[in-house]
Amino acid sequence: MEKFKDLPYVRPDLKQVKKDLNRSLKEFEKAETFEEADKAFLEYQKIMDAVSTQSTIAHIRNTINMKDEFYDREMQFYNQEGPKLMLVGMKAIKVLLRSRYRPALEEKYGKKMFLDMEIQKNQFKPSILHPSIRENMLSTEYSKIAAGCSVEFMGETCNFYGLLRHMQSTDRAERKAAFDAWAKLYEGVAPKLDALYGELVKTRVKISRKLGYDSYIDFIYPARGRYDYKAADIAKFREAVLKYITPLCDRLYAEQAGRLGLERLEWYDEGLCFADGNATPIGTPEELVEKARRMYEEMSPETGEFFNFMTEHELFDLQTRENKHLGGYMTFLPDYKAPFIFSNFNGTSADIDVLTHEAGHAFQGYYASRRLPLSEQTGSTSEINEIHSMTMELFAYPYMERFFGDKTDKYRYAHFTEAIKTIPYLVCVDEFQHRVFENPKSTPADWRVFWRQIEKKYMPWRHYGDNAFLEGGGFWMQKQHIFLYPFYYIDYALAQLGAFSLYRKEQKGEDAWGSYLKLCGMGGMYGYFETLERAGIPLPLREENVKELASFVEEQTQLLKEKLEG
Repeated sequence: MEKFKDLPYVRPDLKQVKKDLNRSLKEFEKAETFEEADKAFLEYQKIMDAVSTQSTIAHIRNTINMKDEFYDREMQFYNQEGPKLMLVGMKAIKVLLRSRYRPALEEKYGKKMFLDMEIQKNQFKPSILHPSIRENMLSTEYSKIAAGCSVEFMGETCNFYGLLRHMQSTDRAERKAAFDAWAKLYEGVAPKLDALYGELVKTRVKISRKLGYDSYIDFIYPARGRYDYKAADIAKFREAVLKYITPLCDRLYAEQAGRLGLERLEWYDEGLCFADGNATPIGTPEELVEKARRMYEEMSPETGEFFNFMTEHELFDLQTRENKHLGGYMTFLPDYKAPFIFSNFNGTSADIDVLTHEAGHAFQGYYASRRLPLSEQTGSTSEINEIHSMTMELFAYPYMERFFGDKTDKYRYAHFTEAIKTIPYLVCVDEFQHRVFENPKSTPADWRVFWRQIEKKYMPWRHYGDNAFLEGGGFWMQKQHIFLYPFYYIDYALAQLGAFSLYRKEQKGEDAWGSYLKLCGMGGMYGYFETLERAGIPLPLREENVKELASFVEEQTQLLKEKLEG
């Protein structure tokens, strides 16, 4: 494999792809033995992997520079033409589901693959092609709007991520100014984002109704692979968070206010954990990657092999730049069995979180892809996938001295408490989306009311002071998952509790690493409940488990605090 920058990109000839796919399907249908059928099935998967690899290369290069005209055109091509492959995909699903070789295929590749196919069959009609294309185009438009936002701040041009380090300044006036600039950026594009989200809501509701669902919520749960639980179960989970986690977070924020010498935190104070400044990583981006490489070599043979592969082939783009897509992600190139990590370094501890969180995703993809026969089985549903990443963050704690030096205890305390303090926000985003799609005719003004009501419920410590835009409920639109990955965000909350469970095993001296490898190696072979059971992870949807983990987290927080205070 070449370095990523040298990988060839060729737009797939979709007409030829369709012919090749149909040919492999015919070979499957006329197969006289399972071996012949399996060979044709794997050939079909190989063709799809090739298309996925090229589209992923285009996507990565597009997000690296949203103003690159060539890859912008390529993404338009995939947005417009890609959904048309769904017609061939549906034909393949019908052939596989009725095949006499289905029992043998289930035995070799797992029954979940066929359960997924049943859902895909039920969630497709030719009539959703145009609204699906429309949804893709709107998502791309959102990314362009967000990537194009920048402001002059303290002599430099900053996008949203560029402002983050100023938001953690020990100078309160600088923090407030940075947050005001950040909020002003969103307020400036609010009319566009309001209109765009309104179109996304209409389009998503249209898709679900064309498929016969009463609501988009009823559609999206099975679409996200949530076969084991429903919206009512998530509502109970949010209530457990409100009961056990929100009070803990309220106490942690009160302690933070005390450390900062404040009567109460304003919204621009929340990002500063210590009065003398948060721990920041030591070294250039290149030096941080090299430190991460040594860390993973020491962590285990599996992680060492993985990260050396990543560095050898330069499977990263980490620096913040103008016109670069916001956020961070891990994606996968099936033909090369290669993960890719994308991020926006900003000089804060979040840079290290990328080298542990996104690397957790990447490690799992690398590890599973070399153990499972199909690329589509490499990953699982997001509430499992996020356990891979969040657990890696916690398992990296013993190596943090090399990144933070004498500030390591500050980093561990801030990181661990932030992991728990984020959960109420995660459930806010989830309840907001439920509220919007329960009221699909609601307006941008309604959305602001929804958000502020929900925020006050789960995050009573949040105060916006004199910022009218945020006090009026504008904060919801800063979360890209609402636009791009509907109903994904709650999975982070479920996964964080799963990660805490594995960390609790490690703290007890149990074989947490063995459980983690087992979890990673299973990929998407099994459903959510079965995957957790096989990995020995308690189900977060049970109230008693939320209560027990909240108690464990509080105990660990106290231990970290005592170590910090010497």
